[in-house]
Amino acid sequence: MVLVALAMVFIFVPTEANQGVIQRIFYFHVPVAWVSFLAFFVTFVAGIIYLAKRNLFWDIIASASAEIGLIFTTLVLITGSTWAHSEWNTWWVWDARLTASLVLWLIYVSYFIIRAFIGEDEHRARFAAVVGIIGFIDVPIVALAVQLAPTSHHPGGSIFQGGVKGFMLVTLLFSIAAFTVLYILLMVVGARIKENARELASLKEAMEEENHG
Repeated sequence: MVLVALAMVFIFVPTEANQGVIQRIFYFHVPVAWVSFLAFFVTFVAGIIYLAKRNLFWDIIASASAEIGLIFTTLVLITGSTWAHSEWNTWWVWDARLTASLVLWLIYVSYFIIRAFIGEDEHRARFAAVVGIIGFIDVPIVALAVQLAPTSHHPGGSIFQGGVKGFMLVTLLFSIAAFTVLYILLMVVGARIKENARELASLKEAMEEENHG
């Protein structure tokens, strides 16, 4: 699906009249932003369920999803800055949406710093869940930044106001679907790896205790 999306973006979709070729980054920028929101939403929900049930399975889901969200937020910042350099002649402006996206990235960097420095599983999961839940507050701020700050450099909701039509809209929607499927695949693989790692750590600890006994 990603290969088909690439073909649609670089071969079939028409070149935008005003921005030219650089506008094609739009078909990556929007889907990776969507996946980052989806990933942090899953982290948010899994964190709530973990705090309610104290089942480490939900901590695995939350952390696996947060990893993907952090990667995709990094891609949002990179693609956004690349597009900004072409359109605004600078790599960075303190635009409302760009700034909120950077804050979101920093929140989830702190999420993994907390996970790295807390050794005990239950404590780590509990503190990480709290950060993941609170951090999600920034997601709707990013999404609504243009409406909240009308002076934002970002364009308004052109997608939902008929600004993207025809094959351009089909390409965008297919790219969103492709990256969503990629997210699901990465989630399944990432959660399985984390579950296996946790089981191996438990087995190793049990063997060490048996040897000492």
